[in-house]
Amino acid sequence: MKENTLKLTETIDKKKWSEFVYNHPHGTIFQIPEMEEVYARTKNHEPVSLAVINDDTGEIFALLLAVVLKEMGGFLGSFSARSIIHGGPLFVEGERGTLALKNLMEYYNEVAGKKALYSEIRNIDDTSNFKPLFEDSGYNFEEHFNFLIDLKKSKEEVLKQIHRSMRKNIKKSQNKGVTIEEIKDRSYIKTYYEFLSDVYGYAKVPLADITLFEAIYDVLVPAGMAKFHFAKHDGKYIGARSTFIYKKLIYAHHVGVPRAYRNLYPNALLNYHIITWGQDNGYHTFDFGGAGNPKKEYGVREFKKQFGGDLVNFGRYKNLHHPLKIRIAEKGFEVYKKLKHV
Repeated sequence: MKENTLKLTETIDKKKWSEFVYNHPHGTIFQIPEMEEVYARTKNHEPVSLAVINDDTGEIFALLLAVVLKEMGGFLGSFSARSIIHGGPLFVEGERGTLALKNLMEYYNEVAGKKALYSEIRNIDDTSNFKPLFEDSGYNFEEHFNFLIDLKKSKEEVLKQIHRSMRKNIKKSQNKGVTIEEIKDRSYIKTYYEFLSDVYGYAKVPLADITLFEAIYDVLVPAGMAKFHFAKHDGKYIGARSTFIYKKLIYAHHVGVPRAYRNLYPNALLNYHIITWGQDNGYHTFDFGGAGNPKKEYGVREFKKQFGGDLVNFGRYKNLHHPLKIRIAEKGFEVYKKLKHV
């Protein structure tokens, strides 16, 4: 195949896009056109979608979907902007795919460098075979943990691998009368967001705008690609989580349990409910959505660890487009956190 038949485009045929991701062994929900629509509807989120195609046939050889995130708008937003490629770029195997990836990443770096301080490829599965290709594009590998739960096991096996203390918390939640409901009413997204705000505010970390979760509900839920579950006690909702579902794999997204209800252990029951639901409906894996850098303490990792999944280290790749601005932004973010939560 001649190089001049390759064409880089920002206008991708949605049908071919969907088919390419679905049929690709590393394709995930984070790379589909519906997710681009979610990002486009979300405040301070800007999708970047690129593909390298055969100029004659439209066949896709390489593709990526990134999202540029900002903590705030205006001038200050540029000091918080980063571009995330969940699942990484996808490309076909062989010489033509490698060439397409090279062209794709070269152009993407130019685009991202004008929009963000850095870019990060967040691996969903093992991409170690492609490490040299990413490094050639300016990306350095960083370790990052995750837990994967095998849903093909029997319920007895999955329950047995859960740590004893977590099993007790699940049982306590059930005994206290906590139940789990799937929500199919958009108006409850406001309640869900209030739960998240309580958690993220206490942790002093930024939370995406409510429009993200409204977009997930409007775009992904009708397509059968996302669910919202709420924990309920004495007729009152006390916690909730969202999950993505695609190609028989469940991805944990956001969970919010206000501190006032933690003694009812709704977080433990919410996760256990999703796991058993996945088993009942033929899903093969529950992806816990990350467990932090192994060199840094991360309390959430200890919680997830108690569910007994397989610990993996698929890591991330990062490209610093503006190192000096990043150092300035890091200092400013520490000041911002202190001022916001005094």
